[in-house]
This record gives sequence, structure tokens and C-alpha cells, in this order.
Amino acid sequence: MSKGKLFIVSGASGVGKSTVLNKAMEMQPELLFSVSTTTRKPRPNEVDGVNYTFVNKDTFREMILRGDFIEYDAHMDNFYGTPRAQLEEKLTRGNVLLDIEPNGAFAILRDRPDAILIFIAPPAMEEVERRLRSRGDTEEEQIQVRLERARWEMEQSKKYNYIVINDRVESCAEQILKIIAKEAEQNGGN
Repeated sequence: MSKGKLFIVSGASGVGKSTVLNKAMEMQPELLFSVSTTTRKPRPNEVDGVNYTFVNKDTFREMILRGDFIEYDAHMDNFYGTPRAQLEEKLTRGNVLLDIEPNGAFAILRDRPDAILIFIAPPAMEEVERRLRSRGDTEEEQIQVRLERARWEMEQSKKYNYIVINDRVESCAEQILKIIAKEAEQNGGN
């Protein structure tokens, strides 16, 4: 039996979603984070089991066959998935944040129609491009792919319960925490 509520957070590519979610978790440490599994290589600042669980493609395929994922997808030549058992276990302990893209969000919603969908949007699409370029680690071809993806993701935001604009990290995190408090209150005070 779930004690907490599931909050699925998506955002346009390059919108600063991870930064906002890290700030929200820092501001409200009792929130639980569902750690996705991926086949991509860890970035220098990422920790296995904290940011993602990193596995090879064969292991990921075995997990698919066993039905370990509530949802999974492939993009940018890598797999990403949400482990079902981990998510269910965390929901028995409290409210859970899940950071996934729209297709994954909609797949989970079919299984868990009580989930709340929050979309983080940029103040303007030009800001997404500026952020992607300022990283300095992305080739032009990848920037164009991510910008096209961001436009598609923004279109999907219409299907979300809430849209929050990331014009400042702290205020965006505060808005998300207010949504969580409101929805948890309606869920019986969790």
C-alpha cells in the first residue's frame, strides 16, 4: 500500500531540470528520488546509484525481459528505465520524485493514474539554446537534435497537471514544493 504520492517531473531538454530537482530535494530532504537505470556512461559528477544506476546494454535487456521496469525507452543510442520494485518500495515510505521524459511519464500514468505530472519549461526557447551552448560540451549537431527534442517536449507539456517556468532555480524549486504540498494534502496529508 502506497503511503506517498508519485510526482513525475519532465522538462524541455536543457531547461535545468536536474538542477531544479536537486535544489527541491535540498530544500525538502524527506522527498524520495526514484533513481533511473541507464546504459549511458556516467558524467564526471554523477554517482552510480545516486544520479542513475549505470548498467551495460545486455544487463538492461535482461531487466526488460524480467519485467523489471515500469517504463523504459531508448534515445541518443542509450536505454533509460524506471525500476518498478524501487519505485514501489519508495512510495511505501513517502512522496517520490521521478525525473523522466514525456513518453516515460505517459507510460507510467497508464500504470499509476494517481501520479501528478509536473513540467519544467524555460522562460523562452532561446534560453534553452543559450543554456545548451553555454555548456561547451555539446557538438552543433547534438545541439540541433536537442533543440528539436525540446520543441516536441514543450508540445507535450499541455498534457501535464502543472507547468512551472524555470526562470530562477530557487523559485522554480519552491513552486514544485508548493505543488507537492498541495497534492499530498489532498492525498491525506503525506
